[in-house]
Amino acid sequence: MNLDDTLYNWLSIKLVAEARPEDQAAQETFQFFDEMLREDHEVKQIEIVKDEPFYHLYFIKDGEKESKNYPTELIEALKQSIENEPRYN
Repeated sequence: MNLDDTLYNWLSIKLVAEARPEDQAAQETFQFFDEMLREDHEVKQIEIVKDEPFYHLYFIKDGEKESKNYPTELIEALKQSIENEPRYN
């Protein structure tokens, strides 16, 4: 999985995991993407800034500062889908 997709998935599931600390599947999925970022992509020191209409990620990769931006509504879509599904609540 490329870095952009990994960051997108990491941030999406991070929001779910933080909102649902008792949800073991969410916690394990977050750990999976967190390890992928650190081990496969060697990303360090991720900072998240929410500034509508984007989430801005700032991080270190290969010793260089980098950033990526993702639309808020896309990042929050997974969390909203889970919250709107009665069988998950």
